[in-house]
Amino acid sequence: MDLATIAGVAAGAAGAVALTPVLVSAAGFTAGGIAAGSVASWMMSAAAVANGGGVAAGGVVAVLQSVGAAGLSAAATAVVGTVGGAAGGAIADAMT
Repeated sequence: MDLATIAGVAAGAAGAVALTPVLVSAAGFTAGGIAAGSVASWMMSAAAVANGGGVAAGGVVAVLQSVGAAGLSAAATAVVGTVGGAAGGAIADAMT
């Protein structure tokens, strides 16, 4: 692995971990709950309709709301960092 790929992995991992909470919040999953009129509210509505009126615990909406309210857990940080690092490394590799 060359220096550019290592830098790509590091940048991808750090960027993914830093930006995930920002993007989740921008989608409407906030510390105060789901923002009205947001992508999050649309997702919650669709999930509730699909589940007969409730949002399933452990489902996508619930997990994203948890991230919006409390941030990434240690396990989620590891997963997001790994995926970001892999993407960053692949992009750096493709550019060299």
